[in-house]
Amino acid sequence: MTQTLREDAERAAGALPPLLVAAERLSSAVSLGVHGRRKAGIGESFWQFRRYQSEDAAQNIDWRQSARSQNLYVREREWEAAEAVWLWRDATAGMRYHSSGATTTKADRATVLTLALASLLIRGGERIALIGQDRPPSTGRVALNRLAHVLIDSAPGDAALPPEAPVTKNSQAVWFSDFLSPLNDIETAMKRLARAGLSGHLVHIIDPAEQDFPFTGRTRFESIEGALTALFGRAESVRDGYRARFKAHGEALSTLARRMGWSYLAHRTDKSAQAALVALYAHVGGDRKKG
Repeated sequence: MTQTLREDAERAAGALPPLLVAAERLSSAVSLGVHGRRKAGIGESFWQFRRYQSEDAAQNIDWRQSARSQNLYVREREWEAAEAVWLWRDATAGMRYHSSGATTTKADRATVLTLALASLLIRGGERIALIGQDRPPSTGRVALNRLAHVLIDSAPGDAALPPEAPVTKNSQAVWFSDFLSPLNDIETAMKRLARAGLSGHLVHIIDPAEQDFPFTGRTRFESIEGALTALFGRAESVRDGYRARFKAHGEALSTLARRMGWSYLAHRTDKSAQAALVALYAHVGGDRKKG
C-alpha cells in the first residue's frame, strides 16, 4: 500500500511542469517566517469563531457553535477590502532572450516569480486572477494549477501590455515585463488599470547583458524575431551611450510608478529569485495592509 502511494505521488510530481515545481520551491523557501495576512472584517468568507463580547451585535452570534459549550461565540468573516491580486506577465518573444551571463530566460524567470507570488498569496488566503482571462479571482491549488497551465503552455505573442479587461475594484495588479515597450504605452496601460480601481507593482525583468552591454569587437545584434538587425564594427564604442540610455529608461519607469502610487522593482536574471520574491511580497503585503 505504501509503495503504491509513493509511486502515485512520484507520478503526480513528475507530471508537474518544471517551472511550477521551481515556483513552489521558491515560495516554500520564502514562506518560512511569513505569516498569513488575513484579518477579521467585512466580507463573505468565514474565517474563525471567537468568544462573544459585549460590543458584538446579537445577530452575529453563532448559536450552533455556542450550543457546544457554555460560552457564546460569534462567527468572524475575512476582511475583503482588497478584492484580489491581478497578475500579468509579458508574453512577447523578446522575453525569451537569455545571455551567457544568465541562467534562465527573462520569460522563465518572470513565470517562476509570477507563480511563486501566486502560491504565497494563496497560502495567505488571498485570491488571484490573470488579467484578460475570463475567470473570476479564486484561491486554492486549482487556481494555482490553472494559472500555471495558462502561463507555461501559452505560446509567445505580442501581448506586452495588459489588455483592457474587467477587473475587481480595490485590488492590486502585479505586472512582470522587461518593459521595452514605449514609455507612453506603459503609462497609458497603468492609467487604464488605475481607472479600473487597481493599485499596482511593476517588476522589471532584466538580462545582465541588457544592462551591462559586455559586447566587444564586430557584433551583429538581431531581434528574437529577426526583423531588426544592427551591425557594429566596435561594439564597445557605443557602450557608454547605451548604458546611459538603459539607466535613464529604468529611472523613468521608477519615476512613473512612484507618480502613480505604484511600486517598482528591478530584477536581473543573474540574481537570486528568492530575494526578488521577498521584496515583491513585502510590497504587495504592504498594500494589502493599507487596504
